[in-house]
Amino acid sequence: MTQPAGLHPGALKIQMAEKRYVHGYSERESERLSDQAQTLTGLLHDDTRYPPGSRVLEAGCGIGAQTVILAKSSPGAYITCVDISPESIRIAGERVRAEGITNVTFQTGDIFNLAFEPHSFDHIFICFVLEHLAEPQIALERLSPLLKRGGTITVIEGDHGSAFFYPDSADARKAISCLVKLQREMGGNALIGRQLFPLLTSAGFSDVHVSPRMVYVDASHPALVEGFTKLTFTAMVEGVGNAALGQGLISKEAWDQGIRDLYRTAGPDGVFCYTFFKATGYREERTTGQ
Repeated sequence: MTQPAGLHPGALKIQMAEKRYVHGYSERESERLSDQAQTLTGLLHDDTRYPPGSRVLEAGCGIGAQTVILAKSSPGAYITCVDISPESIRIAGERVRAEGITNVTFQTGDIFNLAFEPHSFDHIFICFVLEHLAEPQIALERLSPLLKRGGTITVIEGDHGSAFFYPDSADARKAISCLVKLQREMGGNALIGRQLFPLLTSAGFSDVHVSPRMVYVDASHPALVEGFTKLTFTAMVEGVGNAALGQGLISKEAWDQGIRDLYRTAGPDGVFCYTFFKATGYREERTTGQ
């Protein structure tokens, strides 16, 4: 691999790590991402609307789970979606075409070295991407010049350290910890949600505002029980079982019990909580009226 001009040696390693995804690229993972996006639309995306005619970059679009939501809520915007995985781009394109969406274009690219001219976009949107990068601040610094003056950035991330539940379970917490460790070993950070403010300010964005978005689930919210507790969070943890056991991070007995206990929180008397963090900022200080 040839090192791109201006890319420091550490960032080259990021590019290579970016191609590894802790949850894998299976059909089941695609389904989980879709379940997650649909379940969390109201919580995470209802206050994201882009004006007609504006140009939006979705950096790290994956399989397009968030893209469909963005495009439908901002039908007059021109959305360019980039991802490092050609297969993810293919799936995202199929998803968008199936929805009859026409204001989105796709291309394969590395967010550390995108081939766009400076000031190409009015807005940048990044969702569940920084958690997979070894040096997310560098990614933000490299994206910043692509924004016009007063352009906005929106970043959404979770934080696995924010998960708490009833009945409590030491084995369930161990299982979650395995996911956190595996993601860290692959160069990512499953606890990044709490770091969005310092990351964006250190990358040079101004007027940064972070909004915590808690998912609270009990039996009175059956759609969230199914869509979030079971199909999103527990399925995400369960998906790294082979890797966790293969690396000896946990015993088979503790893993199986931990997964059972996570599903147990979806029972009639169970409770599950998790916090996402949504950050917004500006490339430069806004002028009056912007």
